[in-house]
Amino acid sequence: MTTSTAGRPGRGRPPRGVVYQRFAAAIDELADYGGLPRPVEAKQLWDDLWHLEAHHSTAIEGNTLVLREVEQLLQEGRAVGAKDLKDYMEVLGYAEASRWIYEQAVDPGQWQHDGLVNLTEVRRIHALVMSKVWEVAPHSDAYPSESPGNFREHDIRPFAGGMTPPTHPIVPSETAGWVDRVNRLKADLASGAGIDSVPERLAALHVEFERVHPFIDGNGRTGRLLLNLILIRLGWPPAVILKEQRRRYLKALDSADHGDLAPLAEVIARSVIDNLHRLIPDIADPAKYVPLEALADEEFSLGALRQAASRGRLEAIFGPDGRYRSSRAAVDAYKASKYERRG
Repeated sequence: MTTSTAGRPGRGRPPRGVVYQRFAAAIDELADYGGLPRPVEAKQLWDDLWHLEAHHSTAIEGNTLVLREVEQLLQEGRAVGAKDLKDYMEVLGYAEASRWIYEQAVDPGQWQHDGLVNLTEVRRIHALVMSKVWEVAPHSDAYPSESPGNFREHDIRPFAGGMTPPTHPIVPSETAGWVDRVNRLKADLASGAGIDSVPERLAALHVEFERVHPFIDGNGRTGRLLLNLILIRLGWPPAVILKEQRRRYLKALDSADHGDLAPLAEVIARSVIDNLHRLIPDIADPAKYVPLEALADEEFSLGALRQAASRGRLEAIFGPDGRYRSSRAAVDAYKASKYERRG
């Protein structure tokens, strides 16, 4: 039985402040489950995230591979379809960089350090992202010294929204300053800064990297990977910006560049929450209460579970954050009772 149905969630999108509160609550909840599952413990879930990220982040930049083609390319090493070689190499390079970032949650190895990111890692990620595609489609205006992993030596024209990247001689110092601001986030959290302020801090860091535009090409992909490196090293799920969100994401980046961080912060917060729900099933005890989003499957959708909870047929509680929570054991009992009624 549900312990309470008062204040059930209404229709429409929640206010931005509520999204930030849910982000903070999700991070707190993650600690209750013992943190993120290691890839070796939840390989399929991490692989699914890996495939999604490689597909969507490259698609935002115009890559034409569909998710099925990305999955086969990464799982089987086999190119299917008749797309340009450049598209396959873009996905392979991005996937290699993404996998390296996910490994940081488990075994940093030689990359172990006290901060969230350093300048060498910024350049390494860009090299991983761009090296494979550079072999078949290098940037037409690049100097040899601007190859993957090296800062640009060109000035960039102002973008359509009015943003002008800094002149190239100061790119190394601007990027080093960005790294310092990233690492300040970790120090602030350690000293008690509220987690509900983090989405806008992340949005500021993301748009600042894109504003510096340290490389001649691949800055969008590298920036999204660096955002996920920050999240992973904080012990949090990565953010995967879906290609369907491309227009909203680009508009949010433009708003952030003009001083309004909230739209981009909401995009990031929602993505982290969604990916937490993908990962929770493998880290929570069967009797542990988790958001319904983490319990939905092909047999019972989120809507069906919400309806069952609201009618008292699924043992659940309704929390102050506007979400129902139940357990894997309760959902299994609900499924068994459905089969009994059908019988």
